[in-house]
Amino acid sequence: MNRVSLRQDIRPLSEFRSHVAAFIQQVRGNRRPLVITHRGKSAAVLLDVAQYEELLDQLELLQDIQAGERQVESGLGVVHGKARDHVLGSLKK
Repeated sequence: MNRVSLRQDIRPLSEFRSHVAAFIQQVRGNRRPLVITHRGKSAAVLLDVAQYEELLDQLELLQDIQAGERQVESGLGVVHGKARDHVLGSLKK
């Protein structure tokens, strides 16, 4: 995902309300999130749908990695050779 441009991608809610369609087009075009502020503080982020889905995929992968690390730490890991033999054995069936 492209980083937020501090000069272009932070807009107040009042401006967002007035130009919703233009801001949606902007987010789709430059593939950068738009930060919407309310009373001078960040309140929401507008993302392109494809980028949102990419973020969810990345989050899911990271959660899977963390789950695997916790399993290894708790002794549920399998040594490489045994895992390889198991996978190769199931492929031959």
